[in-house]
Amino acid sequence: MFINYSEKIRQAALEAEKKCSAMFAQTDEITEYNQQKVLSAFISNGVCESDFAGSTGYAYGDRGREKLDRIYAEILGAEDALVRHSFTCGTHTLGVALYGVLRPGDTMLCVTGLPYDTIHGVIGIGGKGKGQGSLADYGITYAQVDLDENGRPNLHAIREAAAKIQPRMVYIQRSRGYSLRPSITVNEIAKIIKEVKSVCNCIVMVDNCYGEFVEKIEPPQVGADIIAGSLIKNPGGGIARTGGYIAGNKDLIELCSYRMTVPGLGSEVGATLSENRNMYMGIFSAPHVVGEAVKTAVFTAALFEGFGFAVTPKSDECRADIIQALCLETPEKLIAFCEGMQSGAPVDSFVVPEPSDMPGYDSKVIMAAGAFIMGASIELSADAPLREPFAVWMQGGLNYHSAKAGVMLAAERMVKKGLI
Repeated sequence: MFINYSEKIRQAALEAEKKCSAMFAQTDEITEYNQQKVLSAFISNGVCESDFAGSTGYAYGDRGREKLDRIYAEILGAEDALVRHSFTCGTHTLGVALYGVLRPGDTMLCVTGLPYDTIHGVIGIGGKGKGQGSLADYGITYAQVDLDENGRPNLHAIREAAAKIQPRMVYIQRSRGYSLRPSITVNEIAKIIKEVKSVCNCIVMVDNCYGEFVEKIEPPQVGADIIAGSLIKNPGGGIARTGGYIAGNKDLIELCSYRMTVPGLGSEVGATLSENRNMYMGIFSAPHVVGEAVKTAVFTAALFEGFGFAVTPKSDECRADIIQALCLETPEKLIAFCEGMQSGAPVDSFVVPEPSDMPGYDSKVIMAAGAFIMGASIELSADAPLREPFAVWMQGGLNYHSAKAGVMLAAERMVKKGLI
């Protein structure tokens, strides 16, 4: 072998992989379904070489840009989509969608508990973003329904809140963020939509980050009005160098396009420069890459279950996103895990990660990420705020076999420090 593992780690990995066989088979079946769906969209939209050409300036009539929007809409089960390299990250993309459809006096009701840290400043939660143009600054009210004691959507409370508040938007965060609650399945999203639509006329928006292609269906197919996500996560396939997408009802996408650029121009302008080919290749590769990331997460859960750690989801649980959380119990174990994973990265393997302050986070954060694209969480990475319960959130893996090595090295570092 090219990498020297201790016998303890080698044997533990063998046992973990045996335990994963049924989940691996299920993942392969979902991957094949989604890959055929993507291929069908490419064929039906007549993708050709000239679609990859970049545009400059105003970029009127960029056929490749317009066709990619249609492809995303078809794949995601939506009426329309905006796919742009100019979206800088998932938070930016979500922000454009929120500002695009909400107006002063509206209420945004989040029904999956407190959303991800970096969106707090956009919404104005806890006074963040005050005076900086947050939604709160524009007179948009935020309300929240907490999850139940099992970390699941509280359908009764959601129905009651929606009936009482009559929000303009109901907001669902599909992924767990920096929490240990389960991620939200598309089936659960469908149930939430049924409840809120029965008592109020509202827009249902889903933060779809980390969830694309993990299941066979996407939120617009069960009634979500608008979704958004990042291209350096699942749908970029590890190839798109930056960007994001918004997909959903045509009238809402038009409103978002006016926020993305300006009223009157919307989606008609926007130079693609040299990014079209990468974004096309990214979405084409995405189902397979997501499948590899899911396998990596399943293996990681099985390996650390074997060492006696609490994990969520468990190795035999069905998944709604690519994230695997491990409760490592102490800051020493958490830091050792990240050090070991960094040592198995294809890029910057020699770097030793250290906890540090990061914009948008309340605690020091440690990150292990040796990626070809900076911050790409479809590539193997792990990060965690240094706060109780000292859990680490791992995601990604462009291919299972190299990602498996990174996970084994994370465990190896813990063994060498006497922490396992």
